[in-house]
Amino acid sequence: MHKVKDVKTVLLLSFMMLFFVADVIGQKRRLIDKKATKETKALFRNLFKLSAKHTLFGHQHATEYGHGWKGDEGRSDVKSVVGTHPAVIGIDLSGLSGLPEDQIKKNAAFLKQNVLDTYKRGGVTTVAWHFSNPVSGGGFYWKDSISLPAVRYIIPGGKNHEDYKKILSTVGDWAKSLRTSDGTLAPVIFRPFHELDGDWFWWGKSHCTEQEFKDLWRFTISYLRDSCNVHNFIYAFSPDNTFTTESEYLERYPGNEWVDMLGTDNYGDMGRDGYKLDLAAEKLGIVSNIAARSSKLAAFTETGLESVANPNWWTEALLKVIKRDSIRIAYVLVWRNDATSPTHYYAPFPDHPSVPDFLKFYNDPYTLFESDLKQIYK
Repeated sequence: MHKVKDVKTVLLLSFMMLFFVADVIGQKRRLIDKKATKETKALFRNLFKLSAKHTLFGHQHATEYGHGWKGDEGRSDVKSVVGTHPAVIGIDLSGLSGLPEDQIKKNAAFLKQNVLDTYKRGGVTTVAWHFSNPVSGGGFYWKDSISLPAVRYIIPGGKNHEDYKKILSTVGDWAKSLRTSDGTLAPVIFRPFHELDGDWFWWGKSHCTEQEFKDLWRFTISYLRDSCNVHNFIYAFSPDNTFTTESEYLERYPGNEWVDMLGTDNYGDMGRDGYKLDLAAEKLGIVSNIAARSSKLAAFTETGLESVANPNWWTEALLKVIKRDSIRIAYVLVWRNDATSPTHYYAPFPDHPSVPDFLKFYNDPYTLFESDLKQIYK
């Protein structure tokens, strides 16, 4: 083995090695859908890049309704406070099943327009699914006297499997309808079966086995991607905050080939059940570390403090948690602002006591809002 004496040669070899390593990393960090649209790939790639120094702020149902209003065009409570929408807008597919066909079509059209409006503004949409029990009453919550353990019935081999395929076909048709006037498909982050480690939903841990849940997840993704030809979804896995170790978090994880984004929902540690901010950061760090090791995105998929009862919650709780050195997350999303309830809201609105602190949160370089995003789909 000879020694390289020429400095330029050494530098050239060094640069070649860096590009090689970067290329290997780039090839490894890819979506589970090999046919994903270029805009979906760009969103995935840019969310990862931004997460190195920033976190996008999100709000559920932000542009559909807010504190004391509903359906106002171009409005959100966050925009009323800071002048721009959240970077991430949350919507829900709860209205795409279990209803009359004409109502489902109406709901699908409404959600489609919401996604397209956000996409055209340069924002990001994340899609939850409060999926009503497809084999019994009880809605999406588990009710002991009504609910049936639907997972075992709708996975392959179950007696209601064909019914589930029809529901997924409706979801797939909706996903493929998200086209702009030039035919471009708007990408979204799809987050089904969230808080799977709790017992409150019919897909929760007490209502199906680990294997049944994994089978449900894998079939859902494979059917949407491979049978329905949906290629504009980024798939997010998001347990609640019941875990304290990696093994607990991964207990029902379906495998790296079935997930693009790892997340967690955590209200309890963020003030609802007392302030356990170090614990919240540790849990988010677990998610972030697993994601980094698995070449996935990470996110704080749901959190918040109802009524924002602590006026300094934004900087003294949320910002302190997400800015920890060991944490790299693409976005954080707080829950909705109900249109009629005087207390059920999670983001500020004009004259709310937390507005001054939220402005500090907004002005911190670490947080990104919709107007901060530049060509995230390029």
